[in-house]
Amino acid sequence: MKRRTLLQSAPLLLAPALLPGQAAAQQYPAKPVRYIVPVAAGGGSDMIGRNLCERLSKVLGQSMVVENIGGGGGVVACQSTQRAAPDGYTLMQGYVATHGTSPATRKLPYDALKDFTPIGMIGSTPNVLVVNTNLPVNNVKELVEYLKKNPARLSYGSAGAGSLTHLTAELFKLQTDTFMVHIPYRGIAPATTDLIAGQTQVMFPGLAAALPHIRSGRLKPLAVTGTQRHPALKDVPTMEQGGLKGFDAQQWYGVVGPANMPAAVVKTLNDAMAQVLAQPDFREKLSAEAVELMPMNPAQFADFMKQDLARWTQLAKARNINLES
Repeated sequence: MKRRTLLQSAPLLLAPALLPGQAAAQQYPAKPVRYIVPVAAGGGSDMIGRNLCERLSKVLGQSMVVENIGGGGGVVACQSTQRAAPDGYTLMQGYVATHGTSPATRKLPYDALKDFTPIGMIGSTPNVLVVNTNLPVNNVKELVEYLKKNPARLSYGSAGAGSLTHLTAELFKLQTDTFMVHIPYRGIAPATTDLIAGQTQVMFPGLAAALPHIRSGRLKPLAVTGTQRHPALKDVPTMEQGGLKGFDAQQWYGVVGPANMPAAVVKTLNDAMAQVLAQPDFREKLSAEAVELMPMNPAQFADFMKQDLARWTQLAKARNINLES
């Protein structure tokens, strides 16, 4: 009897012990997952996060609890994510401000690359070059010519110093060797109001924010950023088609977690995201916010964030944009 018991136990004794991280990964997710959205509730970014989580919860078989943490342009949310246990139960919706423009223009209490684990890209929306309807230009070339003939006569609005709308306009000025006065606002809404009223003449808002005003005829679109024309503005050329080679700026959204997450957990999450991004109704939902889906594996997403941060850091240095945190 003792000999039989020992023989039956032998496979268990010989089985390799799982490390804590491996054991956790095998049963992940075993409890609800916290998903931090670094803006206040409401608006496009929040909508994206909530729709993603609704579908991820069904794929993963666990609740995804959305938590809105605004403040500091995403700094508070990033710190909360950075300090969380790297077990996959705290995730964050990173975007161009938290991992691109803000770390390029100011000193932050986190490292945008080293302090986070890239999980996957959700999608992006382009910026669009729009002008006041009274400005006598109809394309990028005419705007550049007007600026050169009328130096310092035009001003451009932005959603704030260091924002994507600010840096995109500075990129335009750098590539065209032109000058416009920067008028920073507290958000895109007041900046748009003044652009329509003629207080400013040029702006690079995100397409989702500009589209209603373009369709109503209150703003004139000249070009979109990105590598191809956007389905919502098929007749509007890209900046490159307008003569600015390599010009790009995107408002992107992705999912990150704290640094050093187990590879198996990251793969589980990325695979689940791939399933969600393949759902036609999710694509349609995000199209309403002018967001085009961009599925990426963790390595591709890490490379994307690295390149985006490098682009804006290089521009900030070239234009001497250095903001206090």
